Amino acid sequence: MLLTGAFALIQVNCRRDADLARRRISAGSQIVQTPCGQIEYASAGAGPAVLAVHGAGGGYDQGLDIFQALASGGLRVIAMSRFGYLRTPLPADASAAAQADAHACLLDALHIRPAAVIGFSAGALSSMQFALRHPDRTSALVLLVPVAYPAHIRQKLGRLLPAQAPAETRFLFDIALQSDGLFWALPRLAPGFAARTLLATPAPLLENTSAEEYARVMQVLEHMLPIGPRRPGLINDAALTADVPRYELEKIAAPTLSLSMADDLFATYDGARYSAEHIPQARFIGYPTGGHLWVGHQREIMAEIAAFLR
Repeated sequence: MLLTGAFALIQVNCRRDADLARRRISAGSQIVQTPCGQIEYASAGAGPAVLAVHGAGGGYDQGLDIFQALASGGLRVIAMSRFGYLRTPLPADASAAAQADAHACLLDALHIRPAAVIGFSAGALSSMQFALRHPDRTSALVLLVPVAYPAHIRQKLGRLLPAQAPAETRFLFDIALQSDGLFWALPRLAPGFAARTLLATPAPLLENTSAEEYARVMQVLEHMLPIGPRRPGLINDAALTADVPRYELEKIAAPTLSLSMADDLFATYDGARYSAEHIPQARFIGYPTGGHLWVGHQREIMAEIAAFLR
């Protein structure tokens, strides 16, 4: 009886918070119709334009969450929802190249010609494609814990493996994509496990960080709710990141900053460094610890990005 009551309470609280999340995402953005289709976006701050390209499980809200420090520091952060996330539909062609063209369509609709582009995690694929396909529109490129070509890992066929998520992460996403319940419960019942499996950040980092950093990580987890409107984008990202090709990095003309952490459980460090080594005007910044959400380095990394973009 006690267990049944506890489960019912969890269900009630989950439904309440999921409803609040749906209201939050519907009230915080705008929709524009473009030649690339409907695109959802939000804007914060004032100054030179920065296009914030979110990672897997995100949406415009993740872009605003992660780059709020830039919006508060003299830059205009434009955060969109990529294909299949929230109110941006998933088209038949949802490739990284098509997403890059949609980024250009959004900037056209907002009457913005050049912009800096920040690609976070899986958002790095379309960000690099944007720099390649629209070089005249790209004033600078930032790759933050990017899913990128990892040159050190070779398959027998000679192709290179993508950044690899832990097996428990892949299993968890298969289950969690079916409902909001797991995404709601995990951060509350097992925050360290949630950080490791969903955000590729080692649990001890979360246990030993400041209250401010802990709250930042928990907000990223919390704002994965609701999962339903993000499901098509997550599935598409899983397909895109399953076989990451090598882009023509030598043709990226924009000044580039690439950053990653050696203990990122999504294994982005080597791809980030390799990209910086082959993009002509690129610099790599690496940290030994921090995980996929750079725990313990938030202020330092945002300061580095802001200084680079200015």
